[in-house]
Amino acid sequence: MKKILIALSLAALAGSSIAKLPALSPEAKAKADEAGAKTAWSGKTDAYLLCKSQDKVAVQYFKTAKAAGKDVKSPAPGPACADPGPFAYTPVEQKPLEASGAHSPAGNAISPPSTTQPDAVGNPAKKS
Repeated sequence: MKKILIALSLAALAGSSIAKLPALSPEAKAKADEAGAKTAWSGKTDAYLLCKSQDKVAVQYFKTAKAAGKDVKSPAPGPACADPGPFAYTPVEQKPLEASGAHSPAGNAISPPSTTQPDAVGNPAKKS
């Protein structure tokens, strides 16, 4: 009996945790979008700094290897490090739902549907 009661209470808790969260306000959504853009820019900046440091290490390695008299092959050219520049965010301007045409009715048909069936098969001639 206790096992069933525990299972039911866990199921009720699991069901309440799946409940739909309320929609974000436009200000909160804009703030979240900006935070996402800043995070993406931060990732690009980190990748750029890593690329630059890897290039420095590779140059130092080849320099010391040649000085030591080791036979070193020339490095394979890789993609150039891309500097993301300073952070700049331009918010996406959203149209109001009424102006977006989301509630517009479908247009009237102006041409018949395309078929490969000849007209004579669909509309046989009348015999007098």
